[in-house]
Amino acid sequence: MYRKGSNGLPARIAYRRPEKQNSYSERRQLRYPSGHPMKIFYGWRIVFAGGAIQFLQGLLLHHAFGAYFAVLIEERGWSKTALSGAAAMQPLEAAMLGPALGWMVDRFGSQGIIRAGIVTFGIGFMLLSQIDTLVGFYAAYFVIALGSSLCGNFAISVAIIQWFEKRRARALSAVQFGSALGGICVFAVAWSMQHFGWRPTAFVSGAIAIVVGWPLARVIRSRPEDHGETVDGLPPSSANTDPQAAETKPQREFTTREALRTSAFWLISLGHGFALLVVMAVIVHAITHIKEGLGYTVAQASLVIMLVTASQLTGVLLGWVIGDRFEKRFVCAACMLMHAAGMLMLTYATGPVMLAAFAIVHGTAWGLRGPFMQAIRADYFGRKSIGMIIGLSSLIIVIGQIGGPMIAGALADWTGNYRAGFTLLAILSGMGSLFFMLAKRPE
Repeated sequence: MYRKGSNGLPARIAYRRPEKQNSYSERRQLRYPSGHPMKIFYGWRIVFAGGAIQFLQGLLLHHAFGAYFAVLIEERGWSKTALSGAAAMQPLEAAMLGPALGWMVDRFGSQGIIRAGIVTFGIGFMLLSQIDTLVGFYAAYFVIALGSSLCGNFAISVAIIQWFEKRRARALSAVQFGSALGGICVFAVAWSMQHFGWRPTAFVSGAIAIVVGWPLARVIRSRPEDHGETVDGLPPSSANTDPQAAETKPQREFTTREALRTSAFWLISLGHGFALLVVMAVIVHAITHIKEGLGYTVAQASLVIMLVTASQLTGVLLGWVIGDRFEKRFVCAACMLMHAAGMLMLTYATGPVMLAAFAIVHGTAWGLRGPFMQAIRADYFGRKSIGMIIGLSSLIIVIGQIGGPMIAGALADWTGNYRAGFTLLAILSGMGSLFFMLAKRPE
């Protein structure tokens, strides 16, 4: 390059090499510095992606399993106990994988694990569409359960816990909004089964899971410090001096061994497990109970489940509002009593009014309590080893996840109806409220 010199003749200018391009995170920081009103905190993108993945699982598996359950009993003549054993497979796998999965998430982050889970989840549904025997059903469901464990609430919640502190309960509630929304749309799966059959429905479900879930999984990131961000998206100075953040910050970061030595770890885990006695029993057996015990059709029973998930949305929104304002253990204890009351309404329903009351009470308790399970652990024990702590908790929680469907199914086969099993589970859920009342923050 040249410019005009003092003598009027062109003079050569030294060539300057362009500086190295900034990374994507650096360009975002230069364009919208921390605290800028136009900057969207990346943690909320993770919340959106995690909620969408939860939507897929809620729509295709968790809320839809009851419809598969009822159709397979009618078409294949398999016993309720046999199919309840398949329902117990997912939480059993999650419990067995929990400690190892927790270590991997703490060490390597959530994204790769979730991506592997999405693919496995979709392939499992494709295999389910081809089964003809009970053994084949168990094999296909094993693959589905493995995928669900890898890309489920565990890995997503740990990622969100790493990105949020002051708004942690709100962020976890937003993720559960996706699962509840999937339950509202479960009628689409029931309609597809009725018009196209359960086999095409299962195969298309697997394809949708992979095509939609893969790009969502790519959004998930590990700790914000690894990507030039801070917890809650606050500027570093604000994160250290903000009084509201200081209120929610745990007293110290617990190691896994230290957490295991506290009574709070065991009490929260037991309370969580007792809550899932009712939740899992409703997911697996409610449609069959409403159909066989109360005389409604599968489509009508699915409407009740849709009302449950609509009420779950109400609970999630309530958790969004109060999650970081009130003592979480007291809220959880109240939700346990609501689970018990709702289960009794379902058990002894005499008409649509009691069924609607069950759906509203149980669904609201589920949506409000669910996100608090991980939020209270993070509040008590910090972020350092939260993956391993949640993973070890799953070894206790699985008792409720397996016990609920198995107790309800076995007593139904034995007595001819669900009344004895559902009543017992309601009593246990009510007793479980004591665990949360006693679970004080460790010193």
